[in-house]
Amino acid sequence: MAGDFFEKVYEVVKQIPAGRVTSYGAIAAYLGAPRSCRAVGYAMNASHSQTDVPAHRVVNRKGLLTGKHHFQGSNLMVQLLESEGVKVKEDQVQDLESIFWDPTDELDPLE
Repeated sequence: MAGDFFEKVYEVVKQIPAGRVTSYGAIAAYLGAPRSCRAVGYAMNASHSQTDVPAHRVVNRKGLLTGKHHFQGSNLMVQLLESEGVKVKEDQVQDLESIFWDPTDELDPLE
């Protein structure tokens, strides 16, 4: 069951445009499991073996890079975000409201 949920999470994350971020909670809510933020986090931790899942674009609801320590190197998540034009200061995304990507608003509803 976790594998199916993880795959659904990955399908959402693959659609986050470069230069935008979303939150664990927004993904969970879109998938109809609003209390499953941690499960989304576990999916992101497990995604690093897949090169096509841009896990660096998923942050906590306040824009904090809480998953930063799961990336190789101490600053890789910051570097990936900044290479896409996202401003990060002290491990927090700046201007979160303007670059936040909400899958509920951006994607078709799940069936």
